[in-house]
Amino acid sequence: MAEQLIGHVTHYFDHIQVAVIKLTDGALKNGDQLHITGKNDFQQTVSSMQVDHKAVESAAKGSEVAIKVEQHVKPKDQIFKITE
Repeated sequence: MAEQLIGHVTHYFDHIQVAVIKLTDGALKNGDQLHITGKNDFQQTVSSMQVDHKAVESAAKGSEVAIKVEQHVKPKDQIFKITE
């Protein structure tokens, strides 16, 4: 499996376990597999995301998207999309 760097964490809301991700190098959609590296190193599937507090199915390069994460992340953690 290959990985493509698509962005980085810009903010983390600990009380609701939500990360804000700046998509600098790729798009993201529900169902995508992510590899998040930084404070922790883990993989997860995108189950839901929001742009400007509205649920969306996908987000384009250049967007800032909020997703629920399974582990603690920090700003500047890198986000990779896993591709087959």
